[in-house]
Amino acid sequence: MADLNVTVRDARATVTLARPQLRNAFNDELIAALTAAFAELGARADVRVIVLAAEGPAFCAGADLNWMRRMADYGREENLADAGRLAAMLRTLHACPKPTIARVHGDAYAGGVGLVAACDLAVAADTAGFCLSEVKLGLIPATIGPYVVRAMGARAARRYMLTAERFDAAEARRIGLVHEVVPAGQLDERVGQLADQLAANGPQALAACKRLLDDVAEAALDDALVARTVQAIADVRASAEGREGVQAFLNRRRPAWLATT
Repeated sequence: MADLNVTVRDARATVTLARPQLRNAFNDELIAALTAAFAELGARADVRVIVLAAEGPAFCAGADLNWMRRMADYGREENLADAGRLAAMLRTLHACPKPTIARVHGDAYAGGVGLVAACDLAVAADTAGFCLSEVKLGLIPATIGPYVVRAMGARAARRYMLTAERFDAAEARRIGLVHEVVPAGQLDERVGQLADQLAANGPQALAACKRLLDDVAEAALDDALVARTVQAIADVRASAEGREGVQAFLNRRRPAWLATT
């Protein structure tokens, strides 16, 4: 797959986002490839742990501009289908029976934060940055919301989803979005150590433990919740403000709600 590289070695699978020229931003092809990769690797007996990594300076910048241009012309039904595919990919990652590690070497924005939050463990380089930027575009972080809130807690999510401010790796660790922050030169070593530790554990026990963690969470990440997030982002994308925000971003101008300030 041109936009995704998958390797398996010594029971460890590495799924690498390979769109460095576009800061590994999502489009429909990459979303489909990630969904298929997580589903396939989750079913492989020779895979004990999955590392999610990326090429280039950024981890994942969220939505690809060309994809956003297409979405800007979508009606509600098309937005429902499109958001549903992103939601399905995130849920496939979250529900993967194999433990997953996000290797965050660079910036993770919007949907990129969702990828980090959907993984079981996350290790970031000290130079990485994070941002839940959706409201700047008149949108909301709906499909990633269940994973982000579970990772950083409702209070921190309330701040960073509403302000859309950038925060650094140290803050990401403080609020629980990532588990560890290390110097960039030590990132692979630490991810490798965690992968080895996970791979040494009982594979069936790991899968059962992941199910247990979901069972004891405060709210079930079920079909109804996923459907609500899909409907929420579709409604906002199709709204006048959502369309204006995306068009302003794509055309590098101030959105209408800032025109008089």
